[in-house]
Amino acid sequence: MSEHRRKPPQPQGGGRAAARRGASGASGAPSGRRAAPRDATGSPSSPSAPSSYGPGGPGGEERPYGGRAEARRAARNGSVGGGGGRRRAAENAGRGRGRGRGHEPAKKRFIDYPRAGKSGAGRWLPSWRLVTGLFIGFLGSMLAVIGIAYALVEVPEVAKAARAQNNVYYWADGSQMVATGGETNRQIIKYADIPRAMRNAVISAENKTFNKDKGVDPMGIARAVVNMAKGGQTQGGSTITQQYVKNARLDDQSQTFTRKFKELFISIKVGREVSKEDIMAGYLNTAYYGRNAYGIQAAARAYFGEDAEDLNPSQCALLATVLKGATYYDPAGYPEIDPAASPKANRERAEKRWKWILDEEVKDGRLSAEVRNKYTKFPKLESPRSNVKLSGQIGYLVSLAKAYVINNSNVTAGQLEQGGYEIHTTFDKKKVDQLEDAVEKVRKAKIKPKLRPDKDTHVQFGGASVNPKNGAIEAIYGGEDATKHFTNNADTTGAQVGSTYKPFVLAAAFKNGVRDKDGGESQSDTERTIVNPKSKYSGKNKLKIKNYNGSVWQDKDGKEWLQTNDGQQSYNPPSYRIDLREAMRESVNSAYVQLGMDVGLDKVKAAAMDAGLKDDKSMAGATYPSFSLGTSSPSAIRMAGAYATFADQGKQRDPFSVKEVKKEGETVFQHKEQVKSPFTPEVANNVTDVLKTVVEKGTGTSAQLPGRQVAGKTGTTDGNKSAWFVGYTPQLSTAISMYRLDDDENNSKREFLEMFGTGGEKKIHGASFPAQIWQDYMEEALKGKRAIPFPEPGPIGEIVGDIPPPSPTPTEEPEPSDSPSPTPSETKSSEPPKPTESPDPTESCKPWDPRCEDDGGVTDGGSENGGNNGGPGGEPSPTTGEPDGGNDNGGNNGNDNDGGFWAGPTG
Repeated sequence: MSEHRRKPPQPQGGGRAAARRGASGASGAPSGRRAAPRDATGSPSSPSAPSSYGPGGPGGEERPYGGRAEARRAARNGSVGGGGGRRRAAENAGRGRGRGRGHEPAKKRFIDYPRAGKSGAGRWLPSWRLVTGLFIGFLGSMLAVIGIAYALVEVPEVAKAARAQNNVYYWADGSQMVATGGETNRQIIKYADIPRAMRNAVISAENKTFNKDKGVDPMGIARAVVNMAKGGQTQGGSTITQQYVKNARLDDQSQTFTRKFKELFISIKVGREVSKEDIMAGYLNTAYYGRNAYGIQAAARAYFGEDAEDLNPSQCALLATVLKGATYYDPAGYPEIDPAASPKANRERAEKRWKWILDEEVKDGRLSAEVRNKYTKFPKLESPRSNVKLSGQIGYLVSLAKAYVINNSNVTAGQLEQGGYEIHTTFDKKKVDQLEDAVEKVRKAKIKPKLRPDKDTHVQFGGASVNPKNGAIEAIYGGEDATKHFTNNADTTGAQVGSTYKPFVLAAAFKNGVRDKDGGESQSDTERTIVNPKSKYSGKNKLKIKNYNGSVWQDKDGKEWLQTNDGQQSYNPPSYRIDLREAMRESVNSAYVQLGMDVGLDKVKAAAMDAGLKDDKSMAGATYPSFSLGTSSPSAIRMAGAYATFADQGKQRDPFSVKEVKKEGETVFQHKEQVKSPFTPEVANNVTDVLKTVVEKGTGTSAQLPGRQVAGKTGTTDGNKSAWFVGYTPQLSTAISMYRLDDDENNSKREFLEMFGTGGEKKIHGASFPAQIWQDYMEEALKGKRAIPFPEPGPIGEIVGDIPPPSPTPTEEPEPSDSPSPTPSETKSSEPPKPTESPDPTESCKPWDPRCEDDGGVTDGGSENGGNNGGPGGEPSPTTGEPDGGNDNGGNNGNDNDGGFWAGPTG
């Protein structure tokens, strides 16, 4: 082999390739370019650069590298002469970029993030390859999840959806009351047996694209989201398919994202694999229509007493209406669940939607205008309860307990409807029967609808008993029969409570005191005087009611308030001074209306709420003086609970009806007692002591229990449209109400009727039938129990008003006690007070009242002989002498809840 082709010796710097790269780097040649010949002194591009194989420059000598590590150190330490070129050569040698033996390439990361070779913010900005890869990976993962989810979900079976269980209700002693719900009222029918009118009504009302969509409606969901984002009415984007899937999934009724996600895929699968006929039949057979009716057949029987196949388009539109939510669209109403779901409000909502559905069917071409015009009258409905298990008082008890569970636990209405719960109530079976017997005794003996059809029809009674020591509702009377009369009379009915509200006025005076009168325009709460039961107020009939600064109260039209008493009775002439105990005993309106003004109507309202009443629709506005006379309409349950606060020396507990709820042996709800102390024992015990005199020798003597102390109050409203007695012993507080009200579900007006002549009595007042029922029931309910006396009341407050009134003006004369003054400017007499008490009041009627004969005055219940009149309702106007019903002054003749000007429940 020739010399010039002989293989040169290997350098010690890591190999020929490394040497070549080092020479290339040192000479400034591009990477990979061949080095200059061995004898060359430089390169064409850099004549002055030293050769890799030759001396290192002026004064330098050749220093071969000892290997890759040494080259790296040389590059780092700058030991190779010649500046950056040599350093780059050393770096290249150290990185092993060549192909020579002993050099390995650097490892590359699968995901180059943070990005190598970048500095600063550039290291953290992902490349488009990375973004694209992640997006594709995400889509692939989602498709995989969707595919797996779609494959795993199963199409629900209608037969399984029909297997709802019963709820079992128990008495307070643990014995079973009733098992109701679930399969007891469900029947699956075939698609062919579902009338076309029902299918059309549901499609027009809920899912117009049902025949075209694939189980879900993306546009419907989007519209719902947009509408809610704009602050519009909350609405769903669910199709009929989705609703069917929701109804059929009894294994999971939780409101979670996982459940919703799963339902979505089930709906898609159902939409692709199940026929529209089966979906529609499944939905209508599993939906809840209210009245414990599951499925179209049960609903047809519950609402119309007919089979589903016989329903007409109007009836179908009504059933499609209640599918939106029976609680708020069943015309019968569910006020025990929500006061907003009253029969009147529900009927208005139902009628509006019923009409809308029929019109939508015409618009969608599913109903002809000719057929639509046949149905202009709202369909007639059956009684809401037809289950014989719910007859008598059981239906009312179940409704009350069910409402309590829904409103006070985590158990939803939907979950409760599916059944499987054990509900342990506070109801005492013996007391429930005793209360029903006491009411029926009066009803059978006195109420004769056939004998007096214009007086004794639509007579209603309500009642409730609450244990003062724990707030447990031990008994209620909701009406004659829960399967015939739906409204629970123990709950809010709209019947005003009259003078049974006066104890709250007294409690407010004991707790807050009366505002000191100094003629100023305002008074702070620090300038008050706590009153004593012996404090004196005017018992004068047609008393001018004054503000605390001495000015006469006037309404917005400038009319003065002249407060009347029952039978136009004035008390204790000529001074007319009467203490608060006597005024409560005789139920004197003028004294307690003025006391309420002196305390402040806001304080009176607060005291009522402190005792246990609710500031809801049943609470009248505290803007008129008659507020103190009971223009509010709380339920019998609430009144019994509020008086129980006084019975337990000021300790307040909300009434409750359910102690515990279990499912599958596990407790899902447990009542926890919450005790408040809004009144001191001194305040509560003094209220009780005053109310004792009402029963001992006042308007409530018919409620006396031999050998037991009783405290209570009668109440009768203006127009004799309701009457009450609320009373208590230390062991039990009970409220009884009586009124006339046609509350048939087809009657949207629900007007209270007068009770003049009802039961053969000239007038109904709290001291008559309500007090008699109270006495009969309490005597039996407390039989065998130890008679416990009330605590002795401690001293409280000071006597106010025990000063002779100022002398009258020369033109004024004292009013005779037996006749009202003909002038509107009556004032108190200047004669010295006399210790005599007024004679017992007697009933009388208005001179122009055709119902009365010759008594010449107004009576309005609440005393032994007729009680008192709750305000100037129906009295002559103080300026014109004409009857004034009060409607132009905010009044309502004691019928509604707005505390009208001339409307005053009393007695």
